[in-house]
Amino acid sequence: MSSLTARCPGSARQPVLAPALLPALFLLLFLAARPHAQSVNPAKPAARPRFSADKPAETLAWEIVSQMSDEDALAQTFMLGWVGAEPSPLIMDWIRDRRIGGVKIFGWNTEDTRKLAETVGVLQNAALEGDFGIPLLVATDQEGGWIRHVKGATSETPGNMAIGASGYPRDAYLAGYYIGRELAVLGINMNFAPTVDLYTNSASTLIGPRSFGSDPVQAGILGAAFVRGHEKAGVIATAKHYPGHGDTDLDSHGVLPEITAPFEMLWERELVPYRMLARENIPAIMSGHLAFPNTQAASTPASLSPWFLRTVLRDQIGFKGLVITDDLMMNGATLSAGSLSRAAKQAFIAGNDIIMVSKTPNLSDPIWTSLALAMREEAGFRERVRDAARRVLETKLRYLRGGNAVPYVPDLQKVDTELPDSEGSGFFLGLAARSVTVVRGDLPLSPEKAGKVLLAGQFDDFFSAGKKAYPDAASYYYSASRGSWELNYYAREADTVIFCVSDAAGMNLLRSLEGSGKRVYAFSVLSPAYIEEATWTEGAIAVYSYAPESFVAGFSALLGRIPAPGRLPFSAGSGPAPQKAR
Repeated sequence: MSSLTARCPGSARQPVLAPALLPALFLLLFLAARPHAQSVNPAKPAARPRFSADKPAETLAWEIVSQMSDEDALAQTFMLGWVGAEPSPLIMDWIRDRRIGGVKIFGWNTEDTRKLAETVGVLQNAALEGDFGIPLLVATDQEGGWIRHVKGATSETPGNMAIGASGYPRDAYLAGYYIGRELAVLGINMNFAPTVDLYTNSASTLIGPRSFGSDPVQAGILGAAFVRGHEKAGVIATAKHYPGHGDTDLDSHGVLPEITAPFEMLWERELVPYRMLARENIPAIMSGHLAFPNTQAASTPASLSPWFLRTVLRDQIGFKGLVITDDLMMNGATLSAGSLSRAAKQAFIAGNDIIMVSKTPNLSDPIWTSLALAMREEAGFRERVRDAARRVLETKLRYLRGGNAVPYVPDLQKVDTELPDSEGSGFFLGLAARSVTVVRGDLPLSPEKAGKVLLAGQFDDFFSAGKKAYPDAASYYYSASRGSWELNYYAREADTVIFCVSDAAGMNLLRSLEGSGKRVYAFSVLSPAYIEEATWTEGAIAVYSYAPESFVAGFSALLGRIPAPGRLPFSAGSGPAPQKAR
């Protein structure tokens, strides 16, 4: 028998392989079937798009979001605060482990300006280590005037109502520019300003001098000019508090204010600045925790209302930019929704793109876990959050790249040498002078006419400027705990009392001087609404902040050394007053 053949019973002769040859043949078959080494080209995973790629913002935003997991996308919509001057371990965990999209700087983070700049650099470096290299939105509230969260070496400024009193759009532009330029030195690339709430309720203690005034068109013009100044400085401006916080004396930090105006009135009044700013392509708007029961939103806060944010803001007004919640830890939001996590979900559904929380939650807090679960289980919610993340990225790509962008890591030498802004200091003094307003009375009040002067106030800078104007004046530092008898005791030797009023308590004390036989001048800071009823005083002037420049300008006008060209940006005693910007 051949070694290569064998006979099977009942069949023809068939060739078979000897068992000893089988391993060799299997090896030949394996080698024949194996691709040649030089032709091997295994598929490589697609490279993740990088934030720094040279592509249009809209295109690159879509590419990045398409490569993101649901949790990556959700993280981009979070903006969190933290406690302390240095980055807390927890905020670093949120940046490194979750890759959140933004942080919010509050006043408790900012006393040491250099330390703040170092902190911003640490936060940004941690963010840039992520797979996509996406920087943080670093935001704060630096409105000017009364609200100045970044303190330390930054400028104190006359504020929005001073701009409204001067009436010049260029003042609004330069205020936005110089405030923005200081923020940029610190690496802060987003500002929750301008405030375009109207001063329609003179009893409002939350808005007051933060407003440009009561005229909606002027507020829109000045707000748009402020935004252009920020744009020149490379900072993202954010108008607030949509749809308008000015017509209430309640504070949404503690309660949910109700504003009874019908929608028709809101459209022609509070919403006018937003309608104007949307046409000017403002990049962001903050939604307010405010209820408007005589509108379709009923008792739902505007910040959680699809009707206010999607139907009115997006569809009717045509706003294309980011919508950011006011702090969700404010009772105006959480009391309505029942919990922080419910408020956050409602905020997304309503149309917000960023949820802002002032304190750092735990990584496993329901505000994260419940939203992540909803993205897995609810297709519509998942799409809404991913669309919000795309809008966040597109805004970042438009503003955080290029030659005009705020640097991610601040230059500490510039922090030491460029704050406060030297050009800005001269401008803000000029703005303070242009905004001084004579409310009533015959000026000037010369030292000879004044005789013996008593300066009564609460601010060191008031006394400093006042003593330079009236060198022989006596000083009385009052507080709410001191009785009117003490003021009258100090006033008994004076011919003239110059009394600084900044709030209702000060106004109550000022009343005790009526009928005293003394010549009394009211020196109003912040809102001048408090001195409207003090018609018995010999004179009254208004400045609009307690910045040193405002006191210097006020006393200069009182002495007659400079004119007082400012006008009240609202009508005394009667709410809103139409006034054209000039």
